[in-house]
Amino acid sequence: MHRIKEINADMSSVVYAGVGKTDREISEAMEAGIGLFNIESEAELKNIIGIGRRKEVRLKAALRINPDIDPGTHAFISTGKKETKFGIDIERAVQVFDAYRNNGIVSLSGIHIHIGSGGNTVKPYTKAVKAAADLIIRLRERNHNIEVLDLGGGFGADYTAEYTHAAAAYAEAILPYLRDIPLKLILEPGKSIAANSGILLTKVLYRKKGGEKSFVITDSGMNDLIRPPLYDAFHFIWSARVADRHVPYKMERTMKLPDLETVDIVGPVCEGSDFFARKRNIPAVRRGDLLAVFSAGAYGFSMGSNYNSRNLVPDVLVENDSFRIIRHRQTYEDQIRLEKSVERS
Repeated sequence: MHRIKEINADMSSVVYAGVGKTDREISEAMEAGIGLFNIESEAELKNIIGIGRRKEVRLKAALRINPDIDPGTHAFISTGKKETKFGIDIERAVQVFDAYRNNGIVSLSGIHIHIGSGGNTVKPYTKAVKAAADLIIRLRERNHNIEVLDLGGGFGADYTAEYTHAAAAYAEAILPYLRDIPLKLILEPGKSIAANSGILLTKVLYRKKGGEKSFVITDSGMNDLIRPPLYDAFHFIWSARVADRHVPYKMERTMKLPDLETVDIVGPVCEGSDFFARKRNIPAVRRGDLLAVFSAGAYGFSMGSNYNSRNLVPDVLVENDSFRIIRHRQTYEDQIRLEKSVERS
């Protein structure tokens, strides 16, 4: 929210989400005039009502429901099952709407769903939309004024060739369930837009043989891009400068091109899980060569850390044939600045 305020955006267009909103965060969101809270639990709803009453603020909210649908991705990024910290069981949703109908502070006027991230088929998301549409019809029959459906996000990005369906296929699949229900729709396309807008460039430091394996050791590590060790995620990796015969036309897991070698691409961090790829076929590389780790624009820099006291990398924005730095390289002094004592007590 602070970032949104920094660019002078219309705060009434902001949806404020999060499973563990603190009292301070809730108060600041109310003061900023955000358009919609996404409610994750009954306890949170009670708390927001209490804070709103003390501040004499009225606001609108959407209840996040769990349709108990698995998008078929990694367990860590599946968020719509019944046994999850996110949202409320769809069976309890009607009870919650009925119980808080006349609270006078929070108008429950929407439904929010988000079943998880990285889905590559439309079917699970279609099932979730149908469940939400059925619930909205039931709520309206009970005279609840449902104005908004936040469809969430999670639809995957093309980490490999032809991994996902086009947005049009998703729209076509869900349209039958929403065509006759007048609603404002909110979408969270995040990853599907951001993932392939970013590339992590890393330099080859060393080559190493370990038993039957060959390792390429780079100057970037899991602190820069944690998705492979965290989610066993695939990122296409290729030499930044290669011969014409090695230019890939499809980012596939196994590429059958001449003069490739099979290597583990790893980083310098002191963890066995510090890798970008295992048993990956790439053109032969030498010390000093650059590797491009593709599809690093989503959950890349934002999940970076200073583990092993490593500095965060800079962000460079490329526009046509020019570039500019939009986040400077962190220094060691940056890291320790907040650790230095200003005065002794």
